[in-house]
Amino acid sequence: MIRVLVVEDEPVAAEAHRLYVERVGGFSVAGVVHSGGDALRFCEREPVDLVLLDFYLPDTHGLAVCRSLRAAGLPIDVIAVTSARDLALVKAAVSVGVVQYLLKPFTFATLREKLERYAEFHRASGEVTGQAEIDRALATLRTSEQHALPKGMSAETLEAITAALAAASDGLSAAAAASAIGASRVTARRYLEYLADNGLAHREPRYGQVGRPEVWYRHGPA
Repeated sequence: MIRVLVVEDEPVAAEAHRLYVERVGGFSVAGVVHSGGDALRFCEREPVDLVLLDFYLPDTHGLAVCRSLRAAGLPIDVIAVTSARDLALVKAAVSVGVVQYLLKPFTFATLREKLERYAEFHRASGEVTGQAEIDRALATLRTSEQHALPKGMSAETLEAITAALAAASDGLSAAAAASAIGASRVTARRYLEYLADNGLAHREPRYGQVGRPEVWYRHGPA
């Protein structure tokens, strides 16, 4: 089993990431922590193969955590989890040993593919016979295809809906989500349904005084 430490300061997101990892065969969650300092202390005392690392932590940046892991000589790989799209940050992440870079918000399918490819890379062992084998081993870390959003949907609106949903402890209706991000109710419902269909949110019926129940959405899997 590949032992994963989930590092995420937002409790709802941390729990969602934990559940996602546990749904992938061959992986187990070694622990969940919410700060860079706790991540380093955990890795120093517990066996960890892979860190699923949020970059924006309350006490430090994920890059600093990566540098500290290397300085301590810990043979631990890192998958960065962040909303940052700055290519300079991506290059810096590669320079400190980040093996995968996962943009928020992401679906379970996207994380599963990255974990499965990492597992293939992790299993590789022994001595290679030439450059081609090295190239094939490194190529396993690259995803085979882009998980594009459906036509007409934008990453920016999806991020806005996801953030609004995560901030609403009691959940949101399509109307409430639309009001929160300044979009139409139809648009908000489409994005909420996309999140629910991909395991990033779950639906709950709310019964009012009359008529059919209204669908509310909560952040994270059911």
